[in-house]
Amino acid sequence: MSQMITVTTNTFETDVLKAGRPILVDFWATWCGPCRMVSPILEELAQELAEKLTIAKVDVDAEPAIAAKYNIMSIPTMVLFKDGKEVTRLMGAMPKAAIKQRIEAYL
Repeated sequence: MSQMITVTTNTFETDVLKAGRPILVDFWATWCGPCRMVSPILEELAQELAEKLTIAKVDVDAEPAIAAKYNIMSIPTMVLFKDGKEVTRLMGAMPKAAIKQRIEAYL
Protein backbone atom coordinates (compact mmCIF):
# COMPACT_ATOMS: atom_id res chain seq x y z
CA MET A 1 0.00 0.00 0.00
CA SER A 2 1.37 3.39 -0.92
CA GLN A 3 1.87 6.13 1.62
CA MET A 4 0.49 9.23 -0.13
CA ILE A 5 -1.62 11.88 1.58
CA THR A 6 -2.96 15.35 0.91
CA VAL A 7 -2.04 17.94 3.52
CA THR A 8 -3.80 21.18 4.40
CA THR A 9 -3.02 24.06 6.73
CA ASN A 10 -5.14 22.31 9.38
CA THR A 11 -3.31 18.97 9.10
CA PHE A 12 0.27 20.07 8.30
CA GLU A 13 1.57 20.06 11.87
CA THR A 14 0.13 16.65 12.71
CA ASP A 15 0.73 14.95 9.35
CA VAL A 16 4.16 16.40 8.57
CA LEU A 17 5.89 17.96 11.56
CA LYS A 18 4.79 15.27 14.02
CA ALA A 19 5.08 12.35 11.59
CA GLY A 20 6.90 9.39 13.05
CA ARG A 21 8.81 8.82 9.81
CA PRO A 22 10.35 10.83 6.96
CA ILE A 23 7.79 12.63 4.81
CA LEU A 24 8.38 14.14 1.38
CA VAL A 25 6.07 17.10 0.77
CA ASP A 26 5.32 17.89 -2.87
CA PHE A 27 4.33 21.54 -3.32
CA TRP A 28 2.39 21.67 -6.59
CA ALA A 29 -0.55 23.22 -8.46
CA THR A 30 -3.06 21.84 -10.96
CA TRP A 31 -1.95 24.26 -13.70
CA CYS A 32 1.75 23.34 -13.39
CA GLY A 33 2.98 21.12 -16.24
CA PRO A 34 6.21 19.98 -14.55
CA CYS A 35 4.17 19.16 -11.42
CA ARG A 36 2.00 16.83 -13.49
CA MET A 37 5.17 15.16 -14.81
CA VAL A 38 6.48 14.55 -11.27
CA SER A 39 3.19 13.30 -9.80
CA PRO A 40 3.25 9.74 -11.27
CA ILE A 41 6.92 9.42 -10.27
CA LEU A 42 6.02 10.29 -6.68
CA GLU A 43 3.18 7.76 -6.74
CA GLU A 44 5.67 5.07 -7.80
CA LEU A 45 8.08 6.10 -5.05
CA ALA A 46 5.25 6.09 -2.50
CA GLN A 47 4.63 2.45 -3.35
CA GLU A 48 8.28 1.42 -3.57
CA LEU A 49 9.27 3.16 -0.33
CA ALA A 50 6.00 2.59 1.56
CA GLU A 51 7.84 0.98 4.48
CA LYS A 52 10.13 3.99 4.99
CA LEU A 53 8.48 7.13 3.60
CA THR A 54 5.21 9.02 3.34
CA ILE A 55 4.63 11.39 0.45
CA ALA A 56 2.35 14.36 1.02
CA LYS A 57 0.91 16.76 -1.54
CA VAL A 58 0.25 20.44 -0.86
CA ASP A 59 -1.66 22.41 -3.50
CA VAL A 60 -0.03 25.86 -3.26
CA ASP A 61 -3.14 27.56 -4.65
CA ALA A 62 -5.38 25.98 -2.01
CA GLU A 63 -2.83 26.31 0.82
CA PRO A 64 -0.82 29.52 0.22
CA ALA A 65 0.04 29.94 3.92
CA ILE A 66 2.06 26.69 3.99
CA ALA A 67 3.85 27.61 0.76
CA ALA A 68 4.70 31.04 2.16
CA LYS A 69 5.92 29.64 5.49
CA TYR A 70 8.38 27.34 3.71
CA ASN A 71 9.46 29.95 1.13
CA ILE A 72 8.22 27.98 -1.87
CA MET A 73 9.19 30.24 -4.77
CA SER A 74 8.72 27.83 -7.68
CA ILE A 75 6.92 24.57 -8.22
CA PRO A 76 7.32 21.71 -8.17
CA THR A 77 9.35 21.88 -4.99
CA MET A 78 9.68 18.77 -2.85
CA VAL A 79 10.76 19.18 0.77
CA LEU A 80 11.82 16.19 2.84
CA PHE A 81 11.01 16.48 6.55
CA LYS A 82 12.45 14.18 9.19
CA ASP A 83 11.69 14.55 12.90
CA GLY A 84 9.75 17.74 12.14
CA LYS A 85 12.65 19.48 10.39
CA GLU A 86 13.44 20.13 6.74
CA VAL A 87 16.44 17.98 5.77
CA THR A 88 16.59 18.49 2.01
CA ARG A 89 14.80 20.34 -0.77
CA LEU A 90 14.43 19.34 -4.42
CA MET A 91 13.35 21.94 -6.94
CA GLY A 92 11.93 21.36 -10.41
CA ALA A 93 10.91 18.24 -12.28
CA MET A 94 13.51 15.49 -12.17
CA PRO A 95 13.69 11.80 -13.04
CA LYS A 96 12.71 9.16 -10.53
CA ALA A 97 16.31 7.98 -10.01
CA ALA A 98 17.43 11.52 -9.14
CA ILE A 99 14.64 12.02 -6.60
CA LYS A 100 15.31 8.63 -5.03
CA GLN A 101 19.05 9.28 -4.81
CA ARG A 102 18.55 12.65 -3.12
CA ILE A 103 16.21 11.32 -0.42
CA GLU A 104 17.56 7.82 0.29
CA ALA A 105 20.26 9.00 2.70
CA TYR A 106 17.51 10.30 5.02
CA LEU A 107 15.34 7.19 5.06
